[in-house]
Amino acid sequence: MRRASSFLHLLSILCLFLSICSSAHAQQRPAITGIAFVRMYTADPSASANFYGKTLGYAHAESNGITRYSVNDLQWLEVEPLPSPAPASRQAAVAFTTRDAAALERYLKAHNVAVVQPLAHGAFAVHDPEGNLVYFVQEGTKVPGLPIPSPNAPSHRIIHTGFLVRDAAVEDRFYKDLLGFHPNWHGGMHEGETDWISVQVPDGSDWLEYMLEAGPNPSAKVLGVVNHFSLGTAQMSNVVQALARNHCEGPNCTKTQMGRDGKIQLNLFDPDLTRVEYMEFVPTGTPCCSPIVGKAPTEVEDR
Repeated sequence: MRRASSFLHLLSILCLFLSICSSAHAQQRPAITGIAFVRMYTADPSASANFYGKTLGYAHAESNGITRYSVNDLQWLEVEPLPSPAPASRQAAVAFTTRDAAALERYLKAHNVAVVQPLAHGAFAVHDPEGNLVYFVQEGTKVPGLPIPSPNAPSHRIIHTGFLVRDAAVEDRFYKDLLGFHPNWHGGMHEGETDWISVQVPDGSDWLEYMLEAGPNPSAKVLGVVNHFSLGTAQMSNVVQALARNHCEGPNCTKTQMGRDGKIQLNLFDPDLTRVEYMEFVPTGTPCCSPIVGKAPTEVEDR
């Protein structure tokens, strides 16, 4: 009886130890290093192909109804036909790169985040607290058949993406508390106001921008402004020259301006009103509202 009791006691200690180890392992979050892709809807695939392929200068490949445009070897843009009924936003999904997609999927499940698209072909997807579709892509994953980046493109770097956020505190519990994103910059159209909050990926220099200023019932045009992505450049004049070579049409093709974060920017809009924000990597002016505390992006991704 004493031996049996001792054995049971040792067994209970072992089980407790394994449980603690398993719990500790589940709490480890794999590195999240940057943006993998941004996906948009289009009501006119031909017009979108002209914009992304000719004006922005990206080579593409099509698969399963999605057209993918190669930005660099590790980042791309996706465009798919607008579904019916049409959602209000034309931004369909955003995606971040991780060094271990399988472990990150287990980590999120352990924290009661529902996986809406299980891991397959190097990626899985969840919804954030406000319903945005968010993918996580295994580092090094390349889209089969996607051409090498085109020399015609004014930029070969996605540096941030942003979307409408109703409750920053709720989103923070997902992006900051759970995933480890950290403050980068915040500002507004006027001093003392916060219209935008940038949170940087925990293990790189790309960032996500909470867009807070859309109002209670934003129009399609306003949603297109706030639900956007940004392409980086060392010097905006190079972008203007490349857009001219690509026969960009309209006054926005040359309209540069100083952003509130002190960085030169130029804004284009795709045929479905999604904003494409070209932005210099580092500020040349003084940022309003708060200092930029995160890493500055560069031509080559910091992974």
